[in-house]
Amino acid sequence: MRRKLRSPLPQRDGLDAARMRLPDTGAWRTMRDHLVDRLPVVPEEVDRMLRERRVAAADGSFVDAGTPFAPGAFLWIQRELPVETPVPFELDVLHRDEHLLAVDKPHFLATTPRGGHVAETALVRLRRALDLPELSPAHRLDRMTAGLVLFTVHEAARREYQLLFQNRLVHKEYEAIAHHDPGRAVPAVVRSRIVKERGVLQAREVPGPVNAETRVELVEHRGAAARYRLLPATGRTHQLRVHLASLGAPIVGDDLYPAVRDRAPDDFADPLRLLAKILRFTDPITGVARHFESRRALAWPGDARPPR
Repeated sequence: MRRKLRSPLPQRDGLDAARMRLPDTGAWRTMRDHLVDRLPVVPEEVDRMLRERRVAAADGSFVDAGTPFAPGAFLWIQRELPVETPVPFELDVLHRDEHLLAVDKPHFLATTPRGGHVAETALVRLRRALDLPELSPAHRLDRMTAGLVLFTVHEAARREYQLLFQNRLVHKEYEAIAHHDPGRAVPAVVRSRIVKERGVLQAREVPGPVNAETRVELVEHRGAAARYRLLPATGRTHQLRVHLASLGAPIVGDDLYPAVRDRAPDDFADPLRLLAKILRFTDPITGVARHFESRRALAWPGDARPPR
């Protein structure tokens, strides 16, 4: 098994140092020259990072302005937390023990740093607020989806809980508010093949062997909208959103399905009405039966309540 490369630099403001692999060839004389060309910052910022010893080689030695360029080498860089639009909703901690942290995530808050969402993520917020540098997600929840997310408190517990999700040993229930059609036959089980291509916003259903399955149950309806219970047997990217849209019941507030809709970074008025409601499993370390339930409630269309 290939040994995982570990950062020689500690976290900075709850964010892990970023790993960078250098090209195998290049005309740069120094590491600084390459970083100036490669990083999306001004040269003065690169110089400041080098002075503050925020760039290190794999052996732990710090890179300075005169360090020669090393083709194919790895560098670790302590990044600054970028300026982001604050997500004006709080994370609620539902459970914490020596191995596991269960939180109730609001809409619009990403689980982990990705793209333009770094500081405003559940992982970075929790590491900073709870002083838990080894905190790591056991699974993923989309930025636009609210509800339950599990984190492991220390590195030794990470694999045990992640395997629960990989091996489908966690009972998951979601709720969604979506279009209601009295003629739609529910409950229904939707089975299809879903693919998600890198760089493409939408996932799509294609012919081929089934890799995604969701049971859809009607809980209640109010006019043209209904609240559904969703029981996914698999966990493909955007699976619930794709399956409801394919039933002709797109989720209220969905920016991607059935059509892509632009949203301003500071627009928090119309959240995706999708909630990770229940997680149930046997704890792989303690053997305790775990049952977590979100305290959040989805807003119906026209409801005056702000999203949480």
